[in-house]
Amino acid sequence: MSEDLAKTESAASLAKRIRAKEVSPVEVLDAAIKRIETHNPKINALVIFGYEDARKAAKAAEAAVMRGDKLGAYHGVPIAMKDCFDFKPGWVTTFGGIRALKNYVTNISCMFTERMEKAGAVMVGKTNSPVFGFRGTCDNYLFGPSRNPFDLTKNTGGSSGGAAGAVAAGLLPMCEGTDGGGSIRIPASWCGVFGYKPAFGRVPLVTRPDAFGGNVPFIFEGPITRTVEDSALAMTALQGYDSRDPYCIEGEADFMGALKRSIAGKKIAYTRDYGIFPVDKRVIEVTDKAVKAFEEAGAHVEEVKIDIPHSHMALSDMWCRLIAPKQVAALEGFKREGIDLKRDHYNDLPPELWYWDEIGRKLTVNDFINDEIMRSDVFDALRKVLDRYDYLVAPTLSCLAVDNATDGNTVGPKEVEGEEINRLIGWCMTFLINFIGYPAATVPAGLASNGLPVGLQIVGRRYADEDVFAASATFERVRPWMDTYKQVKL
Repeated sequence: MSEDLAKTESAASLAKRIRAKEVSPVEVLDAAIKRIETHNPKINALVIFGYEDARKAAKAAEAAVMRGDKLGAYHGVPIAMKDCFDFKPGWVTTFGGIRALKNYVTNISCMFTERMEKAGAVMVGKTNSPVFGFRGTCDNYLFGPSRNPFDLTKNTGGSSGGAAGAVAAGLLPMCEGTDGGGSIRIPASWCGVFGYKPAFGRVPLVTRPDAFGGNVPFIFEGPITRTVEDSALAMTALQGYDSRDPYCIEGEADFMGALKRSIAGKKIAYTRDYGIFPVDKRVIEVTDKAVKAFEEAGAHVEEVKIDIPHSHMALSDMWCRLIAPKQVAALEGFKREGIDLKRDHYNDLPPELWYWDEIGRKLTVNDFINDEIMRSDVFDALRKVLDRYDYLVAPTLSCLAVDNATDGNTVGPKEVEGEEINRLIGWCMTFLINFIGYPAATVPAGLASNGLPVGLQIVGRRYADEDVFAASATFERVRPWMDTYKQVKL
């Protein structure tokens, strides 16, 4: 199996060919490893490599095919997980490139690993992330930045930046993303790939010692792929009830069936800025054209006014306040293990994290309640739109990919269209949807005038995952994006 084939074949195609015994899981893995070794140094997408375990898994997958065993949806397909709060027994976890944790090994498994390996996937390695995933860019002091395959001087976006970069570059057909403020959709948008954040509870999120840790704001696991079908296949494997998650919902969505559904007659609300964000004119130019694809498919698109009674800066800072206690808890957890990052490894974490750490430690109950009231205002403003429309569509991000820094601390732009923003998350209009927990995808809307990708976010009603996949698959048919990968600079 050639390296070029490893680049161009989808996960669905690979799984089908493996079942038909046209290619073996070992051949597929060898091709993927060859492409990773050739091109990953250019983009720094994968940072931890599990080739030995992957080869064992590929051989076992091949034996299962030859025995005629029942095979999972991703049987024999190579994938990668994220190097943040994501685990595989015996593998290093640096929690986003913390130098003091470069040899830290866990003996637990995250839900993504459990379910994708059960579906037959072969885990190849782990992808780059910022420290604790606490920003919308991908950079850290241990591994450095992930570089955007469309322009190697630019960032991939974060926090699942290595994942999106690896998929856009064709190193792997699918990688894990996690999403507390847009960390699946942000890098997928900047790297021109498909990213899916399911409805809250659709995919179990098992967090300990705090079993309820995924609700403020809502946190998710989901796939990043080149095709909508590959994500549908992954979601089929990832979804389903698990008693360890107090928020997990019962019942399953028909993701594969949704790919064939029409959206003719559906009502789509379109906003360029949610009424509060400054948005780069080059982004709007692309999304204004892209949203017409839904009209061509028979849907009705209307521009809407959204009444959010808070500024983008106030909401960005509020998101940081909601996340900050989770970082405090992580730091305290390491301290209980004898690793005092603040005292002994202060310079291993970026100054922005320490800034919000101090705020997180001083928050009062009243502060928390006031923030939840602000969050409720956002929920009501967006809910009212989705009570009247089937979908809410908008630019995924308000700006194009930023330049990578050289000091391991890439942040977002200082301002957009002359207006100051929060540099950790303020250009990421995605975090509004984490406040409400509704399903959302980002589809590649096209390339801006400078050749950088622009994403279009599709938000569905509560638990309407199938609807979001139907709209995403429709967009992919009407505005196919595979040719954009010819612009990848590898």
